[in-house]
Amino acid sequence: MYLPYVNIKMGTGSVMRYSNGNTLPLTQLPFAMASFCPQTERPKGQEAWFYNPYAPYLEGIRLTHQPSPWIGDYGTFLMSPQNDVISSTADGACSSFRQRDAVLSPHYLRVHFLRSDCVFELSPTEYGGACRLSFKDNRKSYLSILPLKGDYTYEFDKKTNTLLGTTNGQTQSRAVDFKMYFALKFAKGTVDFDGIYEKDGSIHIALKQNKVDFYIGISYISHALAVNSITRDLEGKTLEQVKAEAEVSWEEKLSRIEIEAESEEQMRTFYSCLYRAFLFPHKAHEIEKDGTCVHYSAFDGTVKAGEMYTDTGFWDTARTQFPLLAIIAKKEYGEMLKGFINIYEECGFLPRWHSLNEVGCMPSTLIDPVILDAAYHGIGDKSLWEKGLEGMMRHANVKGSEPRYGRNGVEKYLKYGYVPCDLYKESVNLTLDAAYGDWCIAQIARLLGKTEIYEEYMLRSKNYENIFDRETGFMRGKDTCGKHRQTFDPTSWGGDYTEGSAYQSSHFVPHDIEGLAKLHGGRDELLKRIDEIFETPPRFRVFGYGGEIHEMSEMAQVDFGQCAISNQPSFHIPYLYAYLGETERCEYWVGRMCKELFSATPDGYPGDEDNGSMSAWYIFSVLGMYPLCAGKEMVKVKPLVKSAKILGKKIF
Repeated sequence: MYLPYVNIKMGTGSVMRYSNGNTLPLTQLPFAMASFCPQTERPKGQEAWFYNPYAPYLEGIRLTHQPSPWIGDYGTFLMSPQNDVISSTADGACSSFRQRDAVLSPHYLRVHFLRSDCVFELSPTEYGGACRLSFKDNRKSYLSILPLKGDYTYEFDKKTNTLLGTTNGQTQSRAVDFKMYFALKFAKGTVDFDGIYEKDGSIHIALKQNKVDFYIGISYISHALAVNSITRDLEGKTLEQVKAEAEVSWEEKLSRIEIEAESEEQMRTFYSCLYRAFLFPHKAHEIEKDGTCVHYSAFDGTVKAGEMYTDTGFWDTARTQFPLLAIIAKKEYGEMLKGFINIYEECGFLPRWHSLNEVGCMPSTLIDPVILDAAYHGIGDKSLWEKGLEGMMRHANVKGSEPRYGRNGVEKYLKYGYVPCDLYKESVNLTLDAAYGDWCIAQIARLLGKTEIYEEYMLRSKNYENIFDRETGFMRGKDTCGKHRQTFDPTSWGGDYTEGSAYQSSHFVPHDIEGLAKLHGGRDELLKRIDEIFETPPRFRVFGYGGEIHEMSEMAQVDFGQCAISNQPSFHIPYLYAYLGETERCEYWVGRMCKELFSATPDGYPGDEDNGSMSAWYIFSVLGMYPLCAGKEMVKVKPLVKSAKILGKKIF
């Protein structure tokens, strides 16, 4: 049994200015559409930070889809049991509860609202869940559905004991004509129909019994599909049966990697991370009664055939999470790939940071290595890789209709061989990511037998050389006149760099480390630079951002020099040692990072966990391997556990 090792509160002890993970304790099936989370508070101006693992109060149980507080939520509502004084706001419904008594796990949630003296239980399905309210006395009680974001509608079908509702709330995804349809079906004889009333966007459902069971179903398409998910997944089942099924689902996923750990603490951290790796992206397609797979398209508001997945940012997840899924979740990865290709066909560009619609909050098109990894591992088929290559070549050559689509600065990249710093921010990362993406295009072209495309994009993959400054040994912004920016400080964040400085950003050339070493004057000189990264104190200057961002704070709080393992640009840096033959130096730093910076606690991550990416970094590191470059063999080092099996096969 692996579920007992999982702490879904790992990383939840975060605030806007400092991240220990920026996670939520989600009760959810793997990759499911529906997630549930206790809501403790919503600080003014920081509404996305709605869970505090130390708070002794609770506003309700929230149906959520939030992939990150920086992205925000959509299709959400709050469930609060109330009696005595009934409030139509989350703040007004707030109740004391005991954190120590709450049960929060992937497959089951149980909290005790002390104000209403009600125990709320829930176990999830892919499109909803089974719930139970147990009030301790005979006060007139209600289940309140409270608004959080957007407009809400409600209708109660007395014939079926079902509440039918909608919400159009979304933070920033700009999804066209979006609505989430939800259905709450109550056990017969538990609802007082005469006592139901709406007020200020909320609905209060009067209850006739102390113990009330109900089902939840959701859909982005219709009430009929929300109800159908209840009929298909829940009808006739008890909460205990749904809980048992959810337990089986999670145990199957967690057992795909079996380790003999060095300690109980390491077991807890490892499987808490593995749980996180199976949460995102969220399934966004639905199943018709006849078994047809359909999805709501956020680009035009219509219903289309086929798979859809959402809530992932490839700038983060391409580096570690998807390489992990390529090993332990090939079937699911293949379905996700179909969804990503559907996005391309619907809007003309492959996704970048997708949450219902394209958010585009991070630069570059690091879906390129995700598609390459799929092809490399035989995930999908030739027709899917062909379509993926088509989409990759489009964003490698065509400017997006809006900045959120495709490669920013692509037209200038084609002209100059780099993205000019006098025309675009984050020009260094845009250039390096584009060169890596070009290499990925070349590799898929080679796999598909397209020799001319392979040769063209292999040449383009060398464009990283165009921004290397031999005098300083860093990648530096270069303007349209071919000159590096005059002022330079390798500890200055932002400007030409994404969420980092020259120290964190200058060595992301995973496809051509030999070429990078040559620029530095050889292997030994590159090793000296990596030493310098770890030896230089974690100083930072804020010029590019105009103030301190949380990633700066997190780097400064630990003793790993300029290797800001708190954020994705530094993930690969210690593994450069191993690639260059210095495995012991890699093992020293990685071992320290895993032991000192990760734990199955609310402050258990060194920075934003980002949809499984930091969890997957830890998993790979513990197993003694790292996916330094898509489409290539893993870098191998000494593992940090006694033994491990992947999919039942012993790897050491």
